[in-house]
Amino acid sequence: MVTFNDAQQLEAALRRASYLADPRASMALFLALSLERPILVEGPPGVGKTDLARAAAEVTGRELVRLSCYEGLDEGRALYEWDYAKQILTTELCRDVVARTLVGATSIAEATRRVVESEAAFFAEHFLVERPILRAVRSSTPTVLLIDEVDRGDPELEALLLEVLASYEVTVPELGTFKAVVPPLVILTTNGTRELTDALRRRCFHAFLDYPPPSRELEIVKLRAPGVDEALAEQLVAFVARVRSLDLKKAPSISETIDWARALVTLGASTLDPDIVEQTLDVLVKHEADRDLVLSKRA
Repeated sequence: MVTFNDAQQLEAALRRASYLADPRASMALFLALSLERPILVEGPPGVGKTDLARAAAEVTGRELVRLSCYEGLDEGRALYEWDYAKQILTTELCRDVVARTLVGATSIAEATRRVVESEAAFFAEHFLVERPILRAVRSSTPTVLLIDEVDRGDPELEALLLEVLASYEVTVPELGTFKAVVPPLVILTTNGTRELTDALRRRCFHAFLDYPPPSRELEIVKLRAPGVDEALAEQLVAFVARVRSLDLKKAPSISETIDWARALVTLGASTLDPDIVEQTLDVLVKHEADRDLVLSKRA
């Protein structure tokens, strides 16, 4: 597992992993790594929150474990569940053994006691299905646990996370408590679709990512879209900045800026003329109404 002496060293490593972090994000991530604290990364969609977790895993030599949140996400999908199909199959295969266990039982109470005593065999580890959080906690190698778009989950999910983030442990009633040997680096992301509880925020370091200024986005484009002409990249970034200022259903993300730059390189474009904009605008904007608005403002 790779460690870093300061935030600047980490920022340089992230750059080598094709992620240009601003000093604020680099410092928050450095402190989260150093102090073994979770980090909550907040900002509009498409500004690189999820990719920060990818880059953090790459530069630290950790495995990336991802939990994508959604409404109705429960403990069975976030922590663990039992492989009921395998348990039922095992029960069928062991039917004769169970029958022999009950031979001689003189009452329902005694038969029940015997069944309960053998129940542990059906809740052994080989029936346990690890979901992302338990997988990250039990991993014998360091991990980055990405809890993506936590704001899309139900408030009950936050209560579950509070227990895990407090001590990096998960309790499976039938098997006991599993505590992380190496605490995972936990990165939670939120698009702000609902307000998170103060209790969750209090347990996390915080970083806010916004759309980068044109100078930084230009750096990102040149890094992630090799071969793009300098003048074209400058035109493209300035155009995207103007597009984001419009009243759109969905503002272009950084990744869509990169995709557009790559598309223009593929087409051999050297300048952002009106024709090439109209032909390729669908790479940048994803709603027909947004496309019409951009083209009308361009005119």
